[in-house]
Amino acid sequence: MNFKPIKTAHLDKLADYTRKLYCEPELRKLFFELTLQCNERCFHCGSSCTAQRGDELAREEWLRIIDEVKADFDITRMQLCVTGGEPLLNRDIFDIMGYAHEQGFKWGMTSNATLITPAVARRLADAGMGTISVSIDGLRETHDELRGLAGGYDRAMAGIQNLIDVGAFRNVQVTTVVNHGNIAQLDELFEIMDGLDIDSWRVINLEPIGRALLRPDLMLTREDYVRLFDFIREKRQDGYPLEYGCSHYLGLEYEAEVREWYWLCNAGVYTASIMSNGDIAACLDIERRPETIQGNIRTDRLRDVWDNRFELFRHDLSDLNDECRSCEHARFCRGDAHHSWDYDGNRPMVCLKGTLF
Repeated sequence: MNFKPIKTAHLDKLADYTRKLYCEPELRKLFFELTLQCNERCFHCGSSCTAQRGDELAREEWLRIIDEVKADFDITRMQLCVTGGEPLLNRDIFDIMGYAHEQGFKWGMTSNATLITPAVARRLADAGMGTISVSIDGLRETHDELRGLAGGYDRAMAGIQNLIDVGAFRNVQVTTVVNHGNIAQLDELFEIMDGLDIDSWRVINLEPIGRALLRPDLMLTREDYVRLFDFIREKRQDGYPLEYGCSHYLGLEYEAEVREWYWLCNAGVYTASIMSNGDIAACLDIERRPETIQGNIRTDRLRDVWDNRFELFRHDLSDLNDECRSCEHARFCRGDAHHSWDYDGNRPMVCLKGTLF
């Protein structure tokens, strides 16, 4: 059966809906970057995390933010997404997120899991954490090399099992960043993930951001991309809970087949972030520069920033580039993702036209 006419109809409706969303955004995911301190040094880190900075928000400031967000937004439709750095290196994480849970927030976390002992897993459950995504970026040796921590793979796998053993979380997910080197390990990784009692496996491609810009040799080739998406589609057709991230427009061949729905960049329309120093932005993977920072929580109220700024994210990026604007896919792609946009050259750094479609 030819699904392309059906997909085209769906994408047309999404394009119309996106125009409405630009005018009437709804904050559904709010990221808390609790710290930039990290015990790993991943070569692909978009935030280039290393150590705690002297200007990071204190416990009392995070509690105030939680109070303000609860007062200003409908939190029944919102998820707090905790990240870093490694968020567990913020010594106040259990106080901060336990308070958020008491105030009625749903929250989840992204972690390298190397610090998740049985006791930490239980404390996360007590603090109300509902979901977690743990990074596993290859087989043991590859993972440790890519993430810059000897023994990191074994510690992360132990952390995953500790989370599973608690049995209190809605979704224990593993996320794998695929590059030109580790893509050959996908089949072996699948066997490992299939043997774990995780709820989902999220596979994403290496992006030209952060430290990864120093390793162009590890960017995916055309053949790599095709292999990646064929792999994800095949496993999903077999019923495995594998999905691609929300990173890019994939064309009619793969849209709605490697993830639950169709491409939409959430930055600034569904998603906002509060950085560890209080800066307010959209997606944390977006390059940190004056025009992408929308304010600071120490001087601005998030509700005011959400309602009156974020103009950068509420229009099609394709409008800024002649080639994108004239492309026959512009209505559906919209210039692709903000996190992989070259803000100096006003062009997409990732375009899968000519690769997947």
